[in-house]
Amino acid sequence: MNHDDRVKVLLQYIEEEPENPFNIYALALEFQNQDKEKASFYFNKLLEEHKSYLPTYYHAALLFAELDQPEKAETTFQDGIALANLQNNAHAKKELQNAYLNFQFEGD
Repeated sequence: MNHDDRVKVLLQYIEEEPENPFNIYALALEFQNQDKEKASFYFNKLLEEHKSYLPTYYHAALLFAELDQPEKAETTFQDGIALANLQNNAHAKKELQNAYLNFQFEGD
């Protein structure tokens, strides 16, 4: 299945299940390497409408850093770490902390 086909299927899933954050997340990831602005749109949608969907934070923060939005990246990392802590997800917290540390070193 090519990119366009995957996008069509994911958009259909979103239409059928708008409350399911995974479909939006999958679409954001699908655009991450091909259309960073669309990926940013879908990550922002997740961060606004599905704040408790933890997988968003890691990839969104990295994309915001790549798009030269350091303040937004930093906030997203911090919010993700706080959410991982709240959800008692040690693995996600460690991944976010490591990525955040790398982000901070790259920014210096």
